[in-house]
Amino acid sequence: MKILHTADWHLGDRLGRIDRTADLRRAVERVAAHCKDQQVDVLLVAGDLFSELARPDGLRETIRHWQDVFREFLETGGTILTLTGNHDNENFCQTLVHAMTLAAPTVGRAGECIPPGRLYLAADPTFVRLQDRIGGYDVQFVLMPYPTPSHFLKGEAGLKYGSPDEKNRMLVSAWADTLRDIRVHPKYDPKAPAVLAAHVHIHGSQIGPSLFRLTEQEDVVVEGADLPEQFDYVALGHIHKPQAVGVPHVRYSGSIEKMDLGEQADQKGVVLVEIGPDGRAGDPEVLPLPSTPVYEMVVRKPADDLPRLKREFPDATTDLVNLHITYTAGVDQLEDVLKELDGIFPRWYARDWQETGALGPSLAALDGQRNKGFGETVREYLGQELIQHDEADRQAILVIADELLKDFES
Repeated sequence: MKILHTADWHLGDRLGRIDRTADLRRAVERVAAHCKDQQVDVLLVAGDLFSELARPDGLRETIRHWQDVFREFLETGGTILTLTGNHDNENFCQTLVHAMTLAAPTVGRAGECIPPGRLYLAADPTFVRLQDRIGGYDVQFVLMPYPTPSHFLKGEAGLKYGSPDEKNRMLVSAWADTLRDIRVHPKYDPKAPAVLAAHVHIHGSQIGPSLFRLTEQEDVVVEGADLPEQFDYVALGHIHKPQAVGVPHVRYSGSIEKMDLGEQADQKGVVLVEIGPDGRAGDPEVLPLPSTPVYEMVVRKPADDLPRLKREFPDATTDLVNLHITYTAGVDQLEDVLKELDGIFPRWYARDWQETGALGPSLAALDGQRNKGFGETVREYLGQELIQHDEADRQAILVIADELLKDFES
């Protein structure tokens, strides 16, 4: 049975002012191409399918895109197994699960042998069996969503923690207990091939520059020392940096696209693993995925830097760029500088600028020490932020702001 492991799609996400839908859909299409080229049996997505920033209409379009992209894969007997991550919209995913259950009421019970050719989403911990299409043997899949109180602390236990640290300790314990309960379930065969898919932070993994929209203090970190012996393959999601954790068959696939500046050096990919009747057949193989460049750009002297950037970045129209601009009043026209940078890097996702103070350091320092009133500060900020807007719109906004400020200052 050939399994393609991926995770952290974050469909519908944004980076600053940039909608990432097109980038992420291209990445999903590349995943589908790997499924076809490698004759994959199971596409295993280890959580965070959707972004918490996605709008309801965007989620509908995402599902429609999935239908188009994976129709052939599913119609030819491929199976998609997914589970929820910490960024998935819980209400949306639960609704999706309920709808899928209505379509097939007996599917998804612990230990059931599920039919191929469908998509399955686990919003709660469970395990299912899937029969290999050629060999006829079963492979067990244990699906463990991100450990949240609603999924792992049932009943009153989910309300009895007094601090974030206590909650995390309870979730770590509940995660381990849940996994142990699954492995002693009457329908779980410890001698049969087994794959764990989990959206979780495992001890010993490298998180890179930062976790994606989550601090280390907020995260739930579980032990994983026993996992290599318990499972033929461990498909992990949550940490975006691709890596093996200790052994080749315990892996984070990483995200399918560079999601922010912290991932600028990552080589994105998916992981191909084959499970036979006696377990894993060989080491997993990483299949690369092209990804959108993400980087910072510093402009210190616009007159010199802009011509150079045009030469060095002639094809940066899809790059995601964080711009830091320094200009000199009386020498550089900020509006012109911003327009030129728009032409070079049309997908800048964030930018800031600073005026050097053309009158000299002493006068600039004195001016910087001058206390500005609230109204003056707001007007100056709006004037800078609206510098590239249509003049009529700009003036209309400034007039409204001025009226509001007059009321505030009176």
